[in-house]
Amino acid sequence: MGEFGFESTADDVLADKDLSGRTALITGGYSGLGRETARAMAAKGAHVILSGRDETKLAEAAAQIAEETGAKVETLACDLASLDSVRKAAAEANERFDKIDLLINNAGVMACDQAQTADGFEMQFGTNHLGHFVLANHLVPLLEKGEDARIVNLSSRGHHIAPVDFDDPNFESRDYDKWVSYGQSKTANVLFAVGLENRLADKGIHAYSLHPGGIMTNLSRHMSQQDMADLMERIRKNAEAAGQTPEPFKTIPQGAATTCWAATADELQGAGGLYCENCHVADQDDESPSGGVRSYAIDPDNAERLWSISEEMVGETFAY
Repeated sequence: MGEFGFESTADDVLADKDLSGRTALITGGYSGLGRETARAMAAKGAHVILSGRDETKLAEAAAQIAEETGAKVETLACDLASLDSVRKAAAEANERFDKIDLLINNAGVMACDQAQTADGFEMQFGTNHLGHFVLANHLVPLLEKGEDARIVNLSSRGHHIAPVDFDDPNFESRDYDKWVSYGQSKTANVLFAVGLENRLADKGIHAYSLHPGGIMTNLSRHMSQQDMADLMERIRKNAEAAGQTPEPFKTIPQGAATTCWAATADELQGAGGLYCENCHVADQDDESPSGGVRSYAIDPDNAERLWSISEEMVGETFAY
């Protein structure tokens, strides 16, 4: 299992690491898990680039992290729910930065009411997957200049809820369900890591996905009290069915630990396309409600189908 687990924090995981000379770009970097990941990496000497929609919040977070850690912290405005914004941000990044060693695709929305992105995609699939799909592919030139470059996608155990509906990812012909939509987008995050690994491993760039744990962050900002109650009930029933007690919620420092582990662990050197939880690589498991990665989320054929429909949806092809 390794030395880290459920209770480890981002600082625990990075305690023996020296990240000076490393550049990490983190989406959703000004709050919650993204901010804690940025702070922990900056504290170990990384040059950190915080990305997010709100330039005021970005500037505030960057100033605080820089003051606290003494690290170089820069910002990059990017709204993942607008491909125009994503492409502009990526072009700016390619101009401004020399390289990226670690790309942390951390931002996301969860269980929001039905809505569309600027490009007309269903909001959760469009933001959580397609925005990151375009951003990461446009940043590959910078990742190629990185050393032991890694791409880390924040997925969730929510991927257990639903596979990707390749025929109707935007809920155009099926009834919208905010949880099915969330589950589909989180499955897409896992499959995207598989697709990236397949294409970029021979360039020395490896990709991972992970479940950070159950954490109270502003990710749940769209959820009503009833949504939260339903979520807690689902967690309780799942644990009961498995004859277990429900896993406690993690603190934000504990929640950022698996991200930091996937980005830096020596044991992952040269390997990717893996799904991690609690600071280790998860096993494929189609039954357990309390852990593991579903086979449909790491299936290479599904990863290729997702890549194809993603290219079609965003109107761009990415060949490596």
